[in-house]
Amino acid sequence: MGRLTLRIWILIVILGLSLLAIRPSFESGVIVRSVEKNSSVFEAGLRQGEIIKSINGQTISDKSDYAEIVGGLFASGEEIRLDITTKNIEYTLLTSEPPLISVDDVPRTKIQTGLDLRGGARALIQADVELSDEELADLVEISRNRFDVFGLTDVNIKGITDLSGNKFMLIEVAGATPSDLEELIAKQGKFEAKIGNESVFFGGKQDISDVCRNDATCAGISGCITNEEGTEICNFRFVIYLTEEAAKRHAEITKGLSLDESGRYLSEKLRLFVDDQEADSLLISSDLKGQVATQIAIQGSGVGETREDAFFDAKNSMNKLQTIMITGSLPYKLEIVKLDTISPNLGSDFTNLILLGGGIAILLVAIIIFVRYKKLKASLALLFTALSELVIILGVAALIKWNLDLPSIAGILATVGTGVDQQIVILDEAERSREISIKERMKRALFVIGTAYLTTVASLIPLYWAGAGLFKGFAFTTIIGITAGVLITRPAFADMVKKIEG
Repeated sequence: MGRLTLRIWILIVILGLSLLAIRPSFESGVIVRSVEKNSSVFEAGLRQGEIIKSINGQTISDKSDYAEIVGGLFASGEEIRLDITTKNIEYTLLTSEPPLISVDDVPRTKIQTGLDLRGGARALIQADVELSDEELADLVEISRNRFDVFGLTDVNIKGITDLSGNKFMLIEVAGATPSDLEELIAKQGKFEAKIGNESVFFGGKQDISDVCRNDATCAGISGCITNEEGTEICNFRFVIYLTEEAAKRHAEITKGLSLDESGRYLSEKLRLFVDDQEADSLLISSDLKGQVATQIAIQGSGVGETREDAFFDAKNSMNKLQTIMITGSLPYKLEIVKLDTISPNLGSDFTNLILLGGGIAILLVAIIIFVRYKKLKASLALLFTALSELVIILGVAALIKWNLDLPSIAGILATVGTGVDQQIVILDEAERSREISIKERMKRALFVIGTAYLTTVASLIPLYWAGAGLFKGFAFTTIIGITAGVLITRPAFADMVKKIEG
């Protein structure tokens, strides 16, 4: 295999891997986005992420089918037997009200879309006290830090003021349901550790210098068991590091305590409170009595009907507790003034039209190239590499779970346009003086393309942070696209042109 063929094979392999990352799906049904806790359907075992295929024997293809079937079943208001068949299991319950769940169409690909394409949840939040502009800005910053720590993406948080001068915080989360958002922001997140009635330390940097999060040696799920009722329980454990002042406070409080009957632990436990509700209690080892201990192990558990449910419940509980300890409590108690769903501004139909328009544009360019150069093979090569570039961009976005929004789509279209321009440069070089070998002409074309690439990247990098991140999607997808073009599709296209000219 020669070098020229190798470049083309690299393009084909990358193209195949991109398609695997996108993973097109033609599965019917609806996916469960959220399940109301303590509802009858939750107690039956239905969980977020499952795909509902039918209800009471009636096949469900999409959201409209689900709404029509459920609406018909509960029109009378009487208690009925409900058989929900998912992809893996069937749930049966007796209920007089529709399942307290939110559903969506099954995603056709692994590509994730942003707030303006797939919608999400929006909450209007007001503090329990009147805020100044500076206090509102602090509240927004602390809230944003919480969402960042918890690992959520495509979150829009900003302060707004109405005509009466009342100040609010607006939070929008792509792909989330109102119940998801309410769960994240409804609580103040005040963490307090007590021994007896005395406070030992609070969440936040003042008392907690660091929290172990992504290190298996000091944080993780420590084990799962099945209790007597058959419920699965998974325990979590992570280490926190107290400041010197908090450690001294712990030593001062524990030095006056006696030992319990076993002699291994102190007579009082370390009790953990979140928003003034006791979340857990920990035994204190006797060797910590009166000691200035800066390292404390925090424990807790998660429960579920299955081992997998318990594992994820424990993991989510650990993440939330870690987040509260890192960021501290919100400075004010918050009230959710308005909580609703954001419908997509553009929608999947508009996105499909954008992609269709881009495909038609590429096809028209290929036709123009054929008319200009009178070379069918060159036109087909241009069409193939341009479409390959589009698939590679989407494949990378799916692989890294990048949320594609409107600026990202603009970046994709700009990348395709830039790619076509550079392929025309290659074709023009191939048509030049035959005194120079085709290999040298392709080298010259790729040098021009490489120089243009460096200039473009240098101009796009500032856009990543400009405008409070409004251009991030455009800059990111464009950089991915032109990088894939310079490293993969342009060299492959040059090799194709060499073979055509040869």
